[in-house]
Amino acid sequence: MNLTKATAGKEYIIRDINTDDEELESFLFSLGCYSGEPITVISHKKSGCVVSIKDARYSIDKDLASAILI
Repeated sequence: MNLTKATAGKEYIIRDINTDDEELESFLFSLGCYSGEPITVISHKKSGCVVSIKDARYSIDKDLASAILI
């Protein structure tokens, strides 16, 4: 399952980053978004979702959210 289908307010563990784009993967890694890290979806929006990673909140688009497997 990816973040687009996650329940808001529930904490998940990132299982994998599903992308062939090394730049995207490195960007997510710089946010602290990598396998084994907890992630919480704060809310869903039309264009994506707001997530909490390591005490920081980020607004990510649907492409990023669909690449993060939980």
